[in-house]
Order: sequence, then C-alpha cells, then structure tokens
Amino acid sequence: MRRQNTEVLTDYKILVLDDEVGIIDAIAVMLKRSGYNFTGVTDPLEAIEKLQNEHYDMLILDYLMQPIHGDQVVKRTREFNPELYIILLTGHKDLVPPLETIKALDIQGYCEKSDKFDQLLLLIESGIKSISQMRTINRFKDGLNKILQAVPKIYQLQPIENILDEILAQAGAIVQTTGAFILVDDTKNLGRSRSLYRGTGKYKCNAENFMDILGPGMIERISYMRTSKEVVKLEYGAMFPLINEYSQAIGVIYVEGSDMEESYKLLEIYSCQAATSINNAILHSVVNSKNDELTQTYDQLKIRYMETIEALRLTVDTKDVYTRGHSDRVAYYAVKIGHQFGLSDKELEILRVAGIFHDVGKIGIANEILLKKGKLTEDEFEEIKKHPSKGAHILAAISMFKDIVPLVKYHHERIDGKGYPEGLKGHSIPFFSKILAVADAFDAMTSDRQYRPRLALVEAKNQLIKGAGIQFDSEVVNKMILLLDNYDQMVNENTETYR
Repeated sequence: MRRQNTEVLTDYKILVLDDEVGIIDAIAVMLKRSGYNFTGVTDPLEAIEKLQNEHYDMLILDYLMQPIHGDQVVKRTREFNPELYIILLTGHKDLVPPLETIKALDIQGYCEKSDKFDQLLLLIESGIKSISQMRTINRFKDGLNKILQAVPKIYQLQPIENILDEILAQAGAIVQTTGAFILVDDTKNLGRSRSLYRGTGKYKCNAENFMDILGPGMIERISYMRTSKEVVKLEYGAMFPLINEYSQAIGVIYVEGSDMEESYKLLEIYSCQAATSINNAILHSVVNSKNDELTQTYDQLKIRYMETIEALRLTVDTKDVYTRGHSDRVAYYAVKIGHQFGLSDKELEILRVAGIFHDVGKIGIANEILLKKGKLTEDEFEEIKKHPSKGAHILAAISMFKDIVPLVKYHHERIDGKGYPEGLKGHSIPFFSKILAVADAFDAMTSDRQYRPRLALVEAKNQLIKGAGIQFDSEVVNKMILLLDNYDQMVNENTETYR
C-alpha cells in the first residue's frame, strides 16, 4: 500500500493528535509521502470535537498531553464512536497506561515514539487493511439487505413485462448502474414467438431494436454465456445467466456501472432470485395444467430465499464474534425442549427454523448499538427491542414462513407482560415462542458477551428457575432444567450437529 495505491489511500481519513507540533510535522511528512489523507491537531479537546462532527477512519494520538491525556480522549471518543481505529503513541514507556486499560478502551495499536516511523507505518497499513475489510463487510451486508427488500417486489404475480421492469429497477437499487438490460428468450410457455427484452439507461429501447443496441460483440457474449452458464465479466459490467429449476439458461441479465468488482457476488445472488421470479411467472401462466412444475418452482424459491436469509444471518454473526453460533445453539436447545413435550417432527422443524432465524432482525440494527460494550441508553435499548418485529417482517415476505413469523416476533415476550414488542402476557404468547425464550436466554447466559463473561451452569439454572412464572413459562423451564442434568452430553451433541 505505497505510492501506487495513493488514489485508494486518500479514501481513508486519519486524524493525528499530539501536543508537540514537531511530532505532527514529522508524521505529516511520512503520511504525505505514503499518500494518506490526514489532519493534524495539537489540542485534545479540539480533536474530540472534530471526531464528533466529522468522519475519520483512524486516530493516532499521543498519551501525555494537556489538558487531558490520550486515554481520556479515547474514553470520550468511544462514547460516540465505538468503531474508530485507534493507535496510541508514547515517548515515555514507563508512563503508558496498563494493558487492561488499552484493552478496555479498544485501542487497536500501540507504538513508542522514535526518530524513525517504520513501526508506526506498519501499524497504519495494517489498520487501513482492517478498515477496508470492515467496509467490504458493511457494503455486503447493506447489499444483502437491499436484495431482501427487493424479493417481495419481484415475486408479485403480474404481467411478465412488469416483472422484468421491476427486476431492473431493484438491480439499480442494489448497485449504482449506468445501464442494464434483461433478455428472456425461453418464452414458449407464454405463447410468445420472440424474445422478451427490457433495458434501462443507454440500453433502453423497443424489443424490436435491441439487437442493434447491443451489437455483435454483446450478442456473441450472450451466446457464450447461454452455453457456459457462467458469469461473464466485462470491462464496465457483468452478465449473469438466468437459470431455471432444470439448470437451463432461459436468458441473461446485464448490469453496467462503476465499482463493479465488489458487486459481483451480490448481483450473482440477485440474479438467482430474478431467474426464479421469471420462471415463477412463466409457470403461473399455465398454473391450472402444470401443478408439478409450480411445486418445483416453489421448492426452488424456498431454497434460494432461505439461502439469502441464511447469508443475512451469517452476516449478523460476523458483526459480533461474541454471538457467533448463537442461533444454531438456540435452535438445538429449542428442539430438545420440544422433544420433552412430545412434539411432532413437523412441529420440531418449525421450532428449529424459528431458532435459526430468531435474531435475523438484528441485520437492521446499527453496529454502534449492537456492538456497544457499555450500558445501552434508553433510546438504544428501544432500537434493540425492534429486532423481533424486524425479523418477523423479513420472514413474512414469503408465505412459506407463516408458521415461523409469530415465533420470531414474540420470542422476547414475558409471562408477566413486561416483554416486547407488544407486551403479551401468559397464554397470549405462542407456546413455541415460550420455548424459544428459554432456549435464547439460557444460551445468552452461558455465552461470553462483550459486556460480561458467561455464567456458570449452576447460576444459569438458578436464573431460569428464578424467572419461572415471571419471565418464562414455568413448564418450559422445568423441561429445560431436566435436560440440563445431561448438559455435557448436550454440548458434545450440539458441537457434532453444527460442526
């Protein structure tokens, strides 16, 4: 990440804070030479104000300063910016804050001052790489969220031309495009004698003229892609095959724009949804005589839609290492409790899927709230309390999840009516949601979190018993307590199940 990447480095803003002008000048020379975008400040209070009112990706600061030291600057900054990458400098090794303080303040790097800045430059380069990776994760998360929002719109039953227009419109919402088109040429089930074509931007034209607009080169690439069924990457865009449930290419969607490199995977996921949507529309045109084909399409829709939501769930996991695997464990405990009640295989499957997706609504919660280490403010907690409703809204987009929606929505309700989102009481709470509530609470208590260590098994059991009849359903708690007599066996079994 040296001079050849200068145009990339300028996308990252660095704030340097040191009460010695000479140090800032020296660091300035090094950062300018390496192509970094930086600002130097000598007053700690001014630096805090800048960080609060402007966006910076990294803070490099001295420890011993007036009127406040560097650790106080970091502490105040973390109150409003938990994600800022911070490197601490010191010229007095003996006076540096203890390691516990550095960890508590989430300071990512520590460097001693010297005449040479090689070590500092390495720390900066490492930090920029980490920031870049987090940006990619966030962009991918946002893109997946947009795909999820687009799915209900493109699956609406309407004329095929309207569906194609909607597919292109939603593609433009996922990535910034300068032009796009969709071509469907397997139209025999629609009674058409020619291909269906819709375009946007420079590719917008009548269906009769699209061959002239695309030109020989593009037509040749479409023919190649129809045979290979592989994504074709071009200089300014990419072409994705539309594959039906029989693994046949029924057409192509092409999207053109800037910064396409990071958008390929998102568009590949979306093109699968688009292909299923188009095929779904084609099959619905002959629904009365082709029920088998419709069933196959519905199965494919379920698989692909669950894959999309699974990708979102895994994205939630990647946001917080402390909750990774939580959903799988909740699903496991819920099914074990369900067995104790003698539930059928179908009911157990509903419990399992609800457990897996019970926290999918957290995809819509801001990182600074979800990853906050300190106590949440009242407003922040109100935002967290929205995740069951958000999850239910996501799952409600497709009717196949109708049995799961209420379980996800009400898994934080309490027997005494003090839960959320609706404050249901007692028998008003779905029974399966009561099971999820116990499974969710037990795994949360026995897992390390950023704000506290895990509870011992005995303490977790006591908390469940203490909450029986108040927070939790007493009968569900009794079943869970019986299961926990074989806790070690359950841990081993759960590990093997989700390895």
